[in-house]
Amino acid sequence: MDAVRVAAAFEAVPRAWFLPASERSRTSYDGPIAIGHGQTNSQPRTVAAMLRLLDVRAGHRVLDVGSGSGWTTGLLAELTGPAGEVLGLEIEPDLVDFGRSNLGRGDWPWARIEPARVGVLGDPGGAPYDRILVSAEARQLPGPLVAQLGEGGRMVVPVAGEMLLVDTSSGAPEITRHGHYRFVPLR
Repeated sequence: MDAVRVAAAFEAVPRAWFLPASERSRTSYDGPIAIGHGQTNSQPRTVAAMLRLLDVRAGHRVLDVGSGSGWTTGLLAELTGPAGEVLGLEIEPDLVDFGRSNLGRGDWPWARIEPARVGVLGDPGGAPYDRILVSAEARQLPGPLVAQLGEGGRMVVPVAGEMLLVDTSSGAPEITRHGHYRFVPLR
């Protein structure tokens, strides 16, 4: 995905909408910002890199694992447009409410945030997805999420300190590495 589309999404989906009121003055800070429950609103530069790798297109069905404040869910909704569908999943109940409230500041009825189910990675019943964004670090490649990718699907996921791109364009998943990053743990 070109940087121009990602930059346009960042303009349309202000980070400030997705920060606690006490942190909104730090909206331009290029680092993670705490949002409670040990979770963060990710570093903008990292989010932009992940979105470029993910290559979201209009009409895609996208799963956002670890939606937190809802910012990435809003960015993904902006990229898919109204022909798409975005499901954000969050494990912390208070952050589900926070993310939903924040997402409501925009006009993306094709995007929603739901509670993640304990012991279940992703949304197997809603699969397949065209794109999966994971904003929490796994210890190893999460096979259950790979299985939720459709034909030609892509997933961006931090695994053991490295950003991985999983691409199913050629049938079997192909994995490429794209730098070192730190995230909160995937639960």
